[in-house]
Amino acid sequence: MSESRRLPARVYWVRRLVVLGIPLILVAVVVWLVAGRGSDDDPAPDAETTSTPPATDPTPSETPALASCAPAGLALAMTPDAVSFAAGVSATFTVSITNTSAEACLVDAGEVQREIVITSGSDRVWSNRDCVAAGTEKRTLLLPAGGNDTTPFAWNRIRSAEGCPQGLPAPGAGTYSAQLNLAGASAAPAVFGLG
Repeated sequence: MSESRRLPARVYWVRRLVVLGIPLILVAVVVWLVAGRGSDDDPAPDAETTSTPPATDPTPSETPALASCAPAGLALAMTPDAVSFAAGVSATFTVSITNTSAEACLVDAGEVQREIVITSGSDRVWSNRDCVAAGTEKRTLLLPAGGNDTTPFAWNRIRSAEGCPQGLPAPGAGTYSAQLNLAGASAAPAVFGLG
């Protein structure tokens, strides 16, 4: 299962620039307005032009909230680490989520929202949503424009069903397909073999 990762340094710099930039812009606009009125030909400026309103830091409610990633702005990929996996070896994959939009956005990649389904022909063999482990339900990612999150994933060659029943027959050798779905977006099916 994937774990939370530290956000890239670029995200923290963008946040700092937003928090520091807005008050500086407000001060610059106030100075420009006062200086512009003071340069009029009138020798006695009005009392209104001599007082400047205090600049205030933006409160969290004033800063724009990040939107959830739109399906059209997400590129998903699930790539098997091998064409075929020998008997007794877990099938491993690299799971990639990329924000292809021009704006930063949020996406929940936890096990309740992210869906990985493994099938063989018309047989639905396994889904991560059948048996969600406690503590893996939610995993919020802040993806900057063009940002990417890549995590490993391993399927331990067991069968599952809704409700997480035990004692299901083990999948046999053959050709399988893994499908990744998240936030309304889907990756191309990853085809692999089990020995």
